[in-house]
Amino acid sequence: MKNQISRGEFIRLSGLTLAGALVSDVIFANDLLVNNTTSQEDIQLMKKLILSNDAKVKTILNNPLDSNIKRSSFRFIANNILVLTASVCNSGSEYYKSKNVTERLNQFTDILLKEQYGDGTLDAGGNRQSPPDTAFILEYICPATAILNADKKTDTAVLRDKLKKFILNAGKAMVTGGVHTPNHRWVVCAALASINDLYPDPAYVKRIDEWLAEGIDCNEDGHYSERSGIYSAVIDKALITVGRLLNRPKLLDIVSKNLTAYFYHTEPNGDLITLDSRRQDQFMNLKVTKFYLQYRFMAIYTNNSMFAYMVNTIENLPEFSNDILSDSLGFFMESSTLRKPIPVEGKGINDFEKFFAISNLARIKRGKTSVTLFGGNDQPVQIVSGRSSNPNFLTYRKGNAILKYMRLSTSFFRMGYFSSEGIVKEGNKYILTETKEADYYQPLAEKFRKADGDYTLSESPDTRFWNKMEFGSRTKSNVKKLKTSIEITEENGALSLDFKVDGPPNVEVTIEMCFNEGSTITGTVQDDKKNYFLKSGFGELAAAGDSIQFGPGKCEHFNVENLDSEEYTYHQGSLRTSGEHVYITGFTPFHHKMTIS
Repeated sequence: MKNQISRGEFIRLSGLTLAGALVSDVIFANDLLVNNTTSQEDIQLMKKLILSNDAKVKTILNNPLDSNIKRSSFRFIANNILVLTASVCNSGSEYYKSKNVTERLNQFTDILLKEQYGDGTLDAGGNRQSPPDTAFILEYICPATAILNADKKTDTAVLRDKLKKFILNAGKAMVTGGVHTPNHRWVVCAALASINDLYPDPAYVKRIDEWLAEGIDCNEDGHYSERSGIYSAVIDKALITVGRLLNRPKLLDIVSKNLTAYFYHTEPNGDLITLDSRRQDQFMNLKVTKFYLQYRFMAIYTNNSMFAYMVNTIENLPEFSNDILSDSLGFFMESSTLRKPIPVEGKGINDFEKFFAISNLARIKRGKTSVTLFGGNDQPVQIVSGRSSNPNFLTYRKGNAILKYMRLSTSFFRMGYFSSEGIVKEGNKYILTETKEADYYQPLAEKFRKADGDYTLSESPDTRFWNKMEFGSRTKSNVKKLKTSIEITEENGALSLDFKVDGPPNVEVTIEMCFNEGSTITGTVQDDKKNYFLKSGFGELAAAGDSIQFGPGKCEHFNVENLDSEEYTYHQGSLRTSGEHVYITGFTPFHHKMTIS
């Protein structure tokens, strides 16, 4: 339990900490002293928020306005407006009531007003006159306006009128505009709820209800349809905004489901598991810091000890300073809930096995060892935003020793990496399987022939290529199939893997393991391109006092180029990432057993 201090002690500390200066603030005083339970940790957090915000304000003021800041930088401008507002309205800030800050706020707001279209929208990158991108801008502008409206001591009347004009213009776009992606619906709803809180209008709530009537796309696993860490954080924040401003508690129940799922998707160092994402982050490294405000709000709102644990975890990450402290003061000032002490002790789970059956992802944690298994790509696999296509079926961590991913690829018609058609769980065994099929094609029947040979440009049935071959009118023949099975059994954090690849003979099979950069690999041989091959016996990865053993090995070929499908190689692209790459190779019929521990 956090150490508690009395009201008298809190006031005494007021002279020693910047957070103490907040006692005189109408915005903060009542909430920081709820039940006299404000802890030293809470005071220090507020101090850090103010100091970090002021540091960013200093940077903003020292950078002259650039005429090129327009058009592509509206979210940057909006974020700066909230940062500047938080300091100019906070008596603990060195920029409290600063005329220079107020001037820069007016300059930024003038840019937004100048670039805003008559329909209330702004451009964002390639998205022209974009309602959802304008909603993302309002995520900062509305809290800034709420803070300014609540501040009775700073002369900002002109600025507040400008922001009101911008917000009401944008409101027209929020009421009538459309969206692109699933998360955009809820971001627009959050913008509408924020506008309505500032300037009530039944039209805003009516539009929110139209979007909500579609149903929130959260499944039994706790995932939204995009299964994305980036956009789950966005949706959770949006639903919290709508839930608290419009008193819709059922929306917060949905947020709880998603935050629970992301507890299981978080590694001890704050890395998020993204293998199952349908968006760009399936190939990115993300930190759980994106969920900080959401976990904090819900920990306070629900008294959930798991969420409190995640707040503590994030606050102790090295990324917390840059990712959270420099940008969050304004959100704390706008939301009274965020400023309250967390009422429960944080409690995590250090030993679990969690199977997300809908997305076919398993997470296993045994002390300092964590395992991820994934077999839930959308079939057929296509490389495009909105579909899951990550070929990594296994990750394994033991402290600082990290197997970033394991993949399997074959030379079977250059169809690329293994991508399991789901996962079957049998006790502590997980079974991943895939069947690939490649076809040949017979001559066209007479009724389909064209004298000029100009047939329809179409995709081959095996999805490997396009040609003007009228594939849909041809009979397939000489069909070849490759069946792959991987059985993975877990026992106290150790894995036993059984690989079976059957099909035409002499197909190259390659098991690829990528370990964290800078790791020491032993028990292997290395080629001139710094690829490691485990010929036999066991290999070991060592990193900062931790190690992973893997093997035995097999090495029947050294061809580890072009492991990606033709879809990648045609575009001269590759999924190979940085790291230490170790290979086990063979030919069909391929059967190999190994362990990782």
